[in-house]
Amino acid sequence: MPSHPFLDETLRIVPRRYRLPVWCAGSEPHHKANPATTLAVVIERARSAIDFGEMPDPAQKGRFTEALAQMIREAMRADGGDSAFQAMVLRHRVAQVREYASLAAQANKDRRLIHLIVNALAHPAKLQRMPPSAQREVLVRLHWAASSASWSVLADTMNHLLAPGAADEPTVQRSLRRLRDSSAVGRLQRLDALASDDLVRQYLALQDRNSPRSGSPDAAAQGAASQRRGADVEALAARALTELAGRLNELDSDQTLYRVVTSMRVPSSIPASPDHAKSEWDAVLLRRSSTADTATAWDVCLLVEAKASVEAATTDFPRLLRGLRLLSHADQNVVYPFKTQQGLVPLRGASVKARAADEESLARQVLYCCDAPADAAPRLLSVASRMQLLSARASLEFASALAEKQQPDFRGLERVWHQLLESHRWGPVLHQYPVLRQARELMVHTADLLDTVRRPKGH
Repeated sequence: MPSHPFLDETLRIVPRRYRLPVWCAGSEPHHKANPATTLAVVIERARSAIDFGEMPDPAQKGRFTEALAQMIREAMRADGGDSAFQAMVLRHRVAQVREYASLAAQANKDRRLIHLIVNALAHPAKLQRMPPSAQREVLVRLHWAASSASWSVLADTMNHLLAPGAADEPTVQRSLRRLRDSSAVGRLQRLDALASDDLVRQYLALQDRNSPRSGSPDAAAQGAASQRRGADVEALAARALTELAGRLNELDSDQTLYRVVTSMRVPSSIPASPDHAKSEWDAVLLRRSSTADTATAWDVCLLVEAKASVEAATTDFPRLLRGLRLLSHADQNVVYPFKTQQGLVPLRGASVKARAADEESLARQVLYCCDAPADAAPRLLSVASRMQLLSARASLEFASALAEKQQPDFRGLERVWHQLLESHRWGPVLHQYPVLRQARELMVHTADLLDTVRRPKGH
């Protein structure tokens, strides 16, 4: 369906305060540019050369390794460094820290298994129905040990119940053997023992400095604050889009042709895999379909995602593109029911299918709405790319040598340069600047969008 001139004009003139230059490869960074900026420029030059079928300038390898070495040194500073990276380096260097991290990654799964089995055998409601006996007392102790995370007591109680004659019920024996064979209790015991190690404590302190520990009150408070922040930005974006729908309806002689829905969820009936794809859209501008045989259906005019920060939008962008590809698999002859906060809304498959992911059409179909101020000096190296560069094995070895008061040769980081140019796994880093630029091209400030929608007629 043709777009509305006012909508086209709004999307064309709305300020794009988050926009980046088309490319930075041809520009020379200032001699005092931070290492992340230098890396972004060098990586973009390499990508451009490869896209033209050429090999990158050999001099760029030296600039890359020097800048990467400098970025690692800055991240390893005791004062003002990157605590998340320092924790990663400590895990790389120290065997007991690696063991602790591995056990901690599985700890929640182990706890769930223990509680599942113990509750099936010794839930208090079940124990109340049992007549007094020695086995009942042992099961009470088993449940207490699991509830209080007393893993040594749990192990002793489990072994007691598994002793010949201690528990005659086959179901009890089978369940406890399953728990014993899983080694979950032993792993949690080992996790508790390692928690007192000085280097493990240092590792945990570094992690806590970066973000609150999972399950802690601070983590819960941070999560709640983040949810409120996200909800606030979504409400601002929906408000701006609703005013846009109102202006469009006014321009069409007060007809209710346009509406806004929020939390629009993609139905499973669209024949494509939703894996790693955006399947829920924060706000969507719809227009009543003009097709005679689908008078009650709607067409998609504009998809909007609300993000509280620039980094959140750029991190989300690959998922957004996969979400558009998911929509493009709709059958153009089908009317699909989409669930929204406003109820079930029928959308024409032809309109949904028209969502495309090419750069030229994206700006007319998708917006990221944000209320964060534009950064004075935009970050040219994405957060994800920076972390992949830092977490490369050669980078961790370089950082480990620094931590051990050695003076490593930065040329050892040439392995990262070769991986960047040759490995498919490093493709997202090699192409990070075009993706970053494209994501920020779609970003508008919610206040800018409102101001543009509210401009007087004829302006």
